Order: sequence, then structure tokens, then C-alpha cells
Amino acid sequence: MAVAARPAYRDANVLRWLTAYTASVAGDVVFFLALSWAATRAGGPSQVGLVVAAGAVPRAVLMLGGGVVADRFGPRRVAVLSDGVRCAVILLAAAALALAPAHLWLLALVALIFGVVDAVFMPAVGALPPRITTADQLARVQGMRGLSIRLSNAVGPLVAGAVLAAGGGEGAFTVAGVLFALSLAALLTVRVTPVAGPPRRDSARGELRDGLRYVRRHRLLAPLVVVIGLSEMCFSGPVATGLVLLADERGWGAVGVGWVASAFSVGATASALLLTAAPRVPRAGAAMAAALLVTAAGAVGLGQAPSLTTAVVFGALTGLTSGFATTLTGALVQTATDPRYLGRVTSVTTLCTLGLAPVLFPAVGVTVELWGAGTFFAGCGAICLLAAGLGLAVPVLRRAELPSLRPA
Repeated sequence: MAVAARPAYRDANVLRWLTAYTASVAGDVVFFLALSWAATRAGGPSQVGLVVAAGAVPRAVLMLGGGVVADRFGPRRVAVLSDGVRCAVILLAAAALALAPAHLWLLALVALIFGVVDAVFMPAVGALPPRITTADQLARVQGMRGLSIRLSNAVGPLVAGAVLAAGGGEGAFTVAGVLFALSLAALLTVRVTPVAGPPRRDSARGELRDGLRYVRRHRLLAPLVVVIGLSEMCFSGPVATGLVLLADERGWGAVGVGWVASAFSVGATASALLLTAAPRVPRAGAAMAAALLVTAAGAVGLGQAPSLTTAVVFGALTGLTSGFATTLTGALVQTATDPRYLGRVTSVTTLCTLGLAPVLFPAVGVTVELWGAGTFFAGCGAICLLAAGLGLAVPVLRRAELPSLRPA
């Protein structure tokens, strides 16, 4: 009788990649908190946004180019080199802060270099899973990745706060650099499967056009990328701002924000655990659309919640279903993509997640001020509903399946 292949959560190679990814995300959290803290001390609150933008803008602008670099030179090599550069830059920044007071120009320069390198690192590390495990395990790997993000986002701020209180900005930058060094060390031990077929050799611009053409002409990826952009638009950041304004409008205070945000995280963690343990999700495309439908309803319910208890319930439900949909879309992208294009396709989906969300930030405050927080969350629900409708309306997306478990 055939025995199922080793699950991803027992695969040492996958666990080494996960260790690298977790250390990297935790390092990102500590770095950005330390950067904001140092910028506040150096120039005041009004300068924090400018310093952070110095890193965020080049990361978004250069993200597609980073995907080209990952595909041309190999995602493991690119991830290792870019992780090494991030580590060196942050440790040098820590040394500079230890020797002299922080200056805004120095912090902006560090943010700029970090953003440029991050534009290369993110597509590379995101393109690695299909090269370190089998296609039937990618949903589990995406679930494990979700757990990693939740853990890092929970522990990172606590570590950053403790180090900032004890050692100031230079101490926090040092900790971030050490986390990047741990990520680098783990990446160096990850084994990857070579890509079959001859490599394409073209100019960087030609390879970028080729990658975008590949996504546009792919029957599954083209609508799936649109679904990802729509479904992640609100939940990549604007919802957190909306929660603060909702709690203020309803008089729930900071405690209320904490409860609802924690409920959302618990729901998202539960979905990641479920998909990590589940051997396979049948009818993945239809399941994704169904999860987005429930997410749409949960977002609207959250905005209309008459009490904090009700808001906590809707927050947990929304976190559960949005996390489920995010994991499935990630697995579908990685199983459907030709490995030679994974870096470029990952850069496109990452740009949809990180690049489109900031467009909504100014709209959050304006919408809440003019029409109330309930209207903002209703808008988020409408966007998710549109994503779900697209998932159901496109037959190839609705019928999309993840690979069956492969015998050992």
C-alpha cells in the first residue's frame, strides 16, 4: 500500500526555510519600529513618515525588477545575497548610532538602501517554496508561512519595545541585524531543486515584459492576480487604521482596538493551523471564493457591530476566512506558475499586496470622517465581494484544484 509523502511540517528542508523566513519577518518588524523610534527622536513625529517612505517607495517601485533578478540568478542565491546586504547595512547603522546621535539623513539613507534590497529579497524568498518541496505540500507551506507571520508580528514588537527601552535605537538595530544574520544562516542550509529547461537570456526589461506577458496570458494566473489584489487591498493595512477609528467612534477605546485586533489574529492563526495540518483542500478555487464571500459579510458585520463583543466575534470570523483565502491563493499561484517565472510572478502578487494597500490609507480617514466607520468597512466588504464574484465567475478559477498528495 502506498504511503503518503512526508508532510511539509516534518520536512527538515522546509523547516530550515521557515526558520529563515520567520527570522527575516521578525527582523523587519524590529527594524521598522526601531527606525520609527529613532526618526521620532531625531526629527519629531512629522519626520517619521518621510523616513519610512524613503524605504517604502523604492521597494514598491523596484519590486517587479526584483522578480526579474530572482528568476535570472536563482531565488536562493538572490535571497542569500540580499539577506547578507540587509544584515550588514543594519549592523553598520547600529554602529553609527552607537558612535553619534541619529541624523535624519542617515536614517533616510538606511531606509532607502533597505527598501531597495527588500525589493529583491521578497520575490526571491517567496519564490523558494516550489523548489524546496513537492507541489502537493504547497498549501501546507503557505499555512506554515501564515503562522510564521503571525508569530513574528506578535513577538517582534515585544522584543523591539524591550530592547528600545533597555538599549535605545542602536540596541534595536543590533537585534534586527542579528535576526537577519540568523535568517541568512538558515537560508545557506536550504537545498533547492534545479529548474528544468534552458534559462532564457534577454535584457532585464525584456524579461520583465516577458513575465508580465506570461501573467496576462495565463488562463488561471491572470484572474487570480486580480483576486489577490482586490482581496488583500483592505486587509494589508487599512483595516488596522479602520479598527482604530471604529473603536474611537463607538467609544470602545484602546482596549476595544486590542480585543478586535487580537480576535482577527487568532482567527488568521486558526486558519493557518488548519491548512498546515490538512492533507489537502478539495475544490480549492471554489473554497477560496466561498471564504471571500464570508470575509465580505464579516467586514460589513464588523462595521455595523452594536457592541464590542459582537465586533470581536466578527473580527475573529474575518481573520479566519481572510487568512484561509490568502493561503489558498498563495498555494494556487505557486502550483500554477512555471518555475522559471516564479520570481516575477511573486513580485507581481507582492506588489498587489503591498503596493495597492497604501492607496487606501488616505481614503480611510476621509471616508470615516464623512460617512462613518461603518461605511468604510462596508466598502471593504464590497471589495471582497467583488473578488469573490470574480472567483466564481471565471470557470478556470472556480474549478481550480491543488495537487493531490503524492505517494512516497
